[in-house]
Amino acid sequence: MSKVMIVTGASRGIGAATAKLAASKGFAVCVNYKSHAKEAQAVVDEIQNNGGSAIAIKADVTIADEVNHLFTETVKAFGRLDALVNNAGILETQMRLEDMSSERIQRIFNANVFSTIHCIQAAIKFMSIRYKGFGGSIVNVSSVASRLGSPNEYVDYAASKGAIDTLTIGLAKELAMDGIRVNAVRPGYIYTDIHASGGEPNRIERVKQFIPMQRGGTAAEVASAIVWLASDESSYTSGSFIEVAGGN
Repeated sequence: MSKVMIVTGASRGIGAATAKLAASKGFAVCVNYKSHAKEAQAVVDEIQNNGGSAIAIKADVTIADEVNHLFTETVKAFGRLDALVNNAGILETQMRLEDMSSERIQRIFNANVFSTIHCIQAAIKFMSIRYKGFGGSIVNVSSVASRLGSPNEYVDYAASKGAIDTLTIGLAKELAMDGIRVNAVRPGYIYTDIHASGGEPNRIERVKQFIPMQRGGTAAEVASAIVWLASDESSYTSGSFIEVAGGN
């Protein structure tokens, strides 16, 4: 039986690249999405056309009831759960902290932190050997912003990713005896649509001169690190971080 992976926010960007690569490595994949149904189905179609197994499930992962639906339906379709990739997340328009509304900061932490917590809580119930699961792997998508701070642009986003880093370290220790490994990937400047959300679609072109490798990264490069951490190839790795940031 194939191992099963849920990828949140998998209709585009890093999530889509992760879903496709995981399927090529033998995972059956649930492509989670919130609003981009057409794009999510295109990811599923590509996986299936290449001989893989995938489904798309709509769920807003900031809402606990919808998260429970996502996990229940995935296990109903595939019979088990072995890997979770917490990829869903947002950022908003560049600005200084004093100009940010409390509503904005709440949105950032709901989407980037509470969604991850909801998904991990659900995953434990299906993956932990204490609940008769098979164990598994959780990979959180953090950001180099968690250690760089993103001053004058996205301090709220950076802080939310700092929370993800702490969550990764703590849960790696808490869940080790449950047979669950927890790791994170910290992407740097990656060519995805998220920069448009910050009001600067071509941001990487502006900042790439400050990156040691002098270029932005691709979603596929981040996906390679995620899938390795999710796979049995990293079976003795937990509480660790892979930086995919061009040396930054």
